[in-house]
Amino acid sequence: MKVLLIGVGGVGESIALIAQKRNSSSEWLTQMILADQNLARAEQVAARLGDPARFPAAQVEASQKDDIVALALKHEVDLIMNACDPRFNIPIFNAALEAGCHYMDMAMTLSEKHLLEPNAQPGVKLGDYQFSHDSDWKAKGQLALVGSGVEPGLADVFAKYAEQHLFDEIDEVGIRDGSNLQVAGYEFAPNFSIWTTIEECLNPPLIWEQARGWYTTLPFSEPEMFEFPEGIGLVECVNVEHEEVVLVPRWVKTKRVTFKYGLGGRFIDYLKMLHAMGLDNKNTVRVNGVEVAPRDVVAACLPNPATLGDKMVGKTCAGTWVKGKKDGQPREVYIYQVADNTWTMTHYGVQAVVWQTAVSPVIMMELISQGIWHATGVLGPEAFNPDPFMALMPAYEFPYGIREMQVIQQSE
Repeated sequence: MKVLLIGVGGVGESIALIAQKRNSSSEWLTQMILADQNLARAEQVAARLGDPARFPAAQVEASQKDDIVALALKHEVDLIMNACDPRFNIPIFNAALEAGCHYMDMAMTLSEKHLLEPNAQPGVKLGDYQFSHDSDWKAKGQLALVGSGVEPGLADVFAKYAEQHLFDEIDEVGIRDGSNLQVAGYEFAPNFSIWTTIEECLNPPLIWEQARGWYTTLPFSEPEMFEFPEGIGLVECVNVEHEEVVLVPRWVKTKRVTFKYGLGGRFIDYLKMLHAMGLDNKNTVRVNGVEVAPRDVVAACLPNPATLGDKMVGKTCAGTWVKGKKDGQPREVYIYQVADNTWTMTHYGVQAVVWQTAVSPVIMMELISQGIWHATGVLGPEAFNPDPFMALMPAYEFPYGIREMQVIQQSE
């Protein structure tokens, strides 16, 4: 398989490192072109990999569909892997369709708030643009696998695995993400793209219920304490807009889907402050004759998450909390993956959050290259058999755990 990787930031670099290490024992990857708007960055990562024939660097503007098509055709790639901020999804998604290759991303096309009731009704949902083009992809016999990171991505695979193996009926699929990561020397240093963090955390969160469909609520609503495994402990989690709530109900039979993130009170306060000052705005404003987006200024002022690994300590956990019944009895399980920053820095030289995000798409690429995951159209990870994915996780040094949760019986 030939892959065009667009975006060589922290996650893109991790994708390349993981693919190279895995390919040494399972040669499914012929070439991965490392393409970025910043050619120097792509060349830096290519030099680190030390295999210019298999991992060459290239320059491309992610916002320019025609440039992406030309690069894909030049290298005759089989798949375009989108590792950019989701604001670039539409041109990259459309470029892959035009170039005749498969497509993957880790975050779906952006939502737009409901004009009248943003905290009650969804407007344009995450991924609506992509799903509206499903027939185009089917007609051309191409696959667009959307939401292939860790959340969405791994968490969705866990949901499907639970449906197939652990439950007879499911009441709720609840994605829960939390960590005890700390970054030394910074008051405020997000360990993931601040652009994406602002987008998903300040938008009205999405919830799905079988009887009601999709609806929205206030940002940071419905706080709950959730105990994360492997020493992370209790973390307060709140509702956040996320793709799993869009994806899971399409392929997993359940009565409810939620996503809650352990952000922490101080982190939430910083985000609220950015919003209050208008610094979360992604539209440009004119400053001394220059058009600039306030959110881009915030991103430029904060440290690059890819550079924080040696300043971070702790673990991060991504997982899927499933409630329902098995053999007529109530059951709750939490299926999870924990990444330790010390381990990822030692073994891959990248911080835990970007590494954890990058593993799943590489596993999915391998499954696609081998024809194990084979389909056409716009699909999420839940549309595929989870067993081959779960079977490959140990080979990628990507262990998972299943924790039985205490079921509290309520009297009638």
